[in-house]
Amino acid sequence: MTDSLNILIVDDEAPARNRLRELLSEMNHIHIVAEAKNGQEALNLANTHQPDIVLLDIRMPNMDGIEAAQHLQKITKPPAIIFTTAFDNYAMQAFDMSAVDYLLKPIRLERLQTAIQKARALLPSQLQAIAPPSPQKTHFCISERGRILLIPVVDVIYLRAELKYITVRTAEKEYLLEESLNNLEQEFHNTFIRLHRNCLVAKAYILGYEKRHQEFDEDGNKSSEKHWVALLKNTDETIAVSRRQQHLIRAN
Repeated sequence: MTDSLNILIVDDEAPARNRLRELLSEMNHIHIVAEAKNGQEALNLANTHQPDIVLLDIRMPNMDGIEAAQHLQKITKPPAIIFTTAFDNYAMQAFDMSAVDYLLKPIRLERLQTAIQKARALLPSQLQAIAPPSPQKTHFCISERGRILLIPVVDVIYLRAELKYITVRTAEKEYLLEESLNNLEQEFHNTFIRLHRNCLVAKAYILGYEKRHQEFDEDGNKSSEKHWVALLKNTDETIAVSRRQQHLIRAN
């Protein structure tokens, strides 16, 4: 007997969700686990229900479907993504992310059946081989105590590499992100600047630079010399500026 597929519907418009629900009701071995109105809701529900397939609208407020798909690939059991949209100008982005299929509204039953059969035929290893995201994200996706937290990029003061994690610092608190600092630098080069080999600082949060006595130099050795540090908004912390990055101070 064919195993039932668990499906999450994501669309900001109720009529579109209703339409998908009606179409899916005509198909065998389909179980709708939940419905979401935006990308953030979709991530929370996907983390809870672990759907096999997400039917994902693209143009939505707060977080669009392209970014939601990027974050969905980081949960414990990444689902297959089938994009649904009324606009065909997102097709290249969708397939760059190895989406299973891309359905244009109004969605016909036959096309939806074909897309779901394609998703059913994929092996788990193929679903995990999603292409890396190319568009710059607006949120960092943090996994914390079984929850998915979305931290707006504009709220982040700095990103600091510590062992295998990145400390994501906001004015309120710190979070841990399992990611490469080099990858983050490439993706967010317009937003963050590398002041030290282990730290990216948001340009918008840099108040200025100052020479200060520090007990230790940038390599962790005891020092009596003055070293450049960056002064930051919304925190008393400072970030050491490495020698190789001091040209940035002169540029300012």
